[in-house]
Amino acid sequence: MSTVPVEIRQGGPDTLVIRWADDIEHAYNVFDLRCQCPCASCVDELTGVRRLDRSSVPPDIRPRNIVSVGNYALKFLWSDGHDTGLYSFRLLRDLAELLRGGA
Repeated sequence: MSTVPVEIRQGGPDTLVIRWADDIEHAYNVFDLRCQCPCASCVDELTGVRRLDRSSVPPDIRPRNIVSVGNYALKFLWSDGHDTGLYSFRLLRDLAELLRGGA
């Protein structure tokens, strides 16, 4: 399983598509991605318990910008102003399976 993205693109108004080096392509619902933010504001650093309440995320959430962080992560600037989460490529690849089953 590759954790190297070769293409990142918008797949629709609420979808982000990532194609990986092993030619697997995943479509991510951006609302679900926002709800899975791994930052310390959204997940307790000591317990790992998610702090972010899905009902507090606007249903029309969108990434305003996506920035590559080194060779290992993406950082999103979300339309709700949140921008502290680093989504490692490994996390994004793992989330593809998790979100497919319903987040």
